[in-house]
Amino acid sequence: MLCAVYKSRKKADTYLFIERRDDFSRVPEILLTTFGPPQLVMVTKLNPAKPLGMSDIGKVMNALREQGYYLQLPPPVESLLEEHKAFVRAHS
Repeated sequence: MLCAVYKSRKKADTYLFIERRDDFSRVPEILLTTFGPPQLVMVTKLNPAKPLGMSDIGKVMNALREQGYYLQLPPPVESLLEEHKAFVRAHS
């Protein structure tokens, strides 16, 4: 399965996978507005045998087939303060 991958210029580490290069017809307008002007990163062939860096390849392929796009968000930011509080509570 071929797809085009775009990065957001407004949101760091946020990527949009779509079925065909420059065809955003199945992507909701509100998502495109929030995402900002998409910048093409690559056109690639998705292969279930080759994992993606941060997303489950099966979920990406399924989302592309069912809704025409997949949005990859960055991982949540670690809160060292919250980790410290949890550690203190656990060891008190």
